[in-house]
Amino acid sequence: MNILLLRPVPGNERFGLGPFFRIEPLGMEYIAAALEADGHLVTLADLRFSRSLDHQMRRTRPALVGIAAMHALETDEVLALAAQVRALSPDVPIVVGGHTAAACPGPFLSRHVSAVVLDDAERAMPLLCAALECRRPLTSVPGLALPDGEGGDIRTGGEAGAFALEDVPLPARRHVAAWRRQYACLAHRPVWLVETARGCPFRCSFCSIWQLHARAVRERSIEAVCRDLATVGDHIFVADDLFWHHPSRSRALAQELVRRGIRKQWILVQSRVDLVARHPDLLEAWRPVAREFDIFFGLEAATNEGLSGLMKDATVDQTVLGIEVARRLGYGVTGNFVIDPAWGEDDFERLWAFVERHQLHQAGFTILTPLPGTSYFEQMRPNLRARRWANFDMHHALWEPSLGAPRFFELYCETWRRSVLNLRGRKSLWQWMREVDPRNALFLIRALRRTQA
Repeated sequence: MNILLLRPVPGNERFGLGPFFRIEPLGMEYIAAALEADGHLVTLADLRFSRSLDHQMRRTRPALVGIAAMHALETDEVLALAAQVRALSPDVPIVVGGHTAAACPGPFLSRHVSAVVLDDAERAMPLLCAALECRRPLTSVPGLALPDGEGGDIRTGGEAGAFALEDVPLPARRHVAAWRRQYACLAHRPVWLVETARGCPFRCSFCSIWQLHARAVRERSIEAVCRDLATVGDHIFVADDLFWHHPSRSRALAQELVRRGIRKQWILVQSRVDLVARHPDLLEAWRPVAREFDIFFGLEAATNEGLSGLMKDATVDQTVLGIEVARRLGYGVTGNFVIDPAWGEDDFERLWAFVERHQLHQAGFTILTPLPGTSYFEQMRPNLRARRWANFDMHHALWEPSLGAPRFFELYCETWRRSVLNLRGRKSLWQWMREVDPRNALFLIRALRRTQA
């Protein structure tokens, strides 16, 4: 079967750290590998950089189109793309998958979409293709949400069982080779996205990841991760939602990478301060794997009350200790704080004081946003104003702030002005340029320009 996989163009990626993170569609590369292992012909088009949809449809004449829906803010673009595909090919089945589609399929079950993938798509897509080839109904395929032609309700194709990540071949990265230089994180380019594990056991109220994965974590084998890392370039963003979660496995993976002589120029991982505070030995084991090593922490709040309200299951003391451990062992620290529309002026001042005291100027600040697929979304649904999905970018207030919108955003902008992204503040453009590869200078200048008010 001839299959076309599409990564849409997001309509909103301007604010905050967004311009610095343009990553490859790794999930679709895994899907491509799984489909090719079953004998299908796959074309993957990252429409942010590839030729037009019309060109892709004319060139491939697909029997099936898959569209990635990774974040709620892209919902309208995904639906518009599905409508464009349908206009070009009235009979082709269109399937939507990805994190936000699986977490909250309802908005994607439009008249143009044949099914939404709820399961791991590396398994669901080959099963779906087999059903289409044998002319079986999609209700026979587990792990799908299907539109109900009668009343618009959702019906599913049955439950999918446990799925081992080892059942999937390594990602088919050749599909995005033409755009490799476009993929960047912070000041690093080109960047390869690598996944060693999937899921998170914690219960942060604003996060849909743990709810989608039922607080489970699945890991790829050490052998598979080593083979993957051996084939990619020198700048790596590890996609795991919680790196170092399983200490003995993490330590064994680091030791095997060192034994094989696999060493990178730069690695960025995502982890928790309390985990790092408890396991400095893990950071010691991993430090030889890259010349530069950065950690992105979900810092979230500057007070224990704030952390408790977000169900973070961590304390400010652990935040401070985790940052100290990371810095002492030579790791760069980047983080993110959550700004609650319920805040008063004192809350902003406490955050500014915390950032200053611990020199956390390389941080992002996002507005508390109830993401579809979370219990928090259902709780806050009555309070949400009429909105566009693009406003779920964590930089819009989706209900009236306690301070009123003008004063709230004045203080929110002041918070950002205290970060390194303010070129008139702590870090000038010249200082940024001194730290970046000259080949990436134009990308960095453009990204910084998009962040300036």
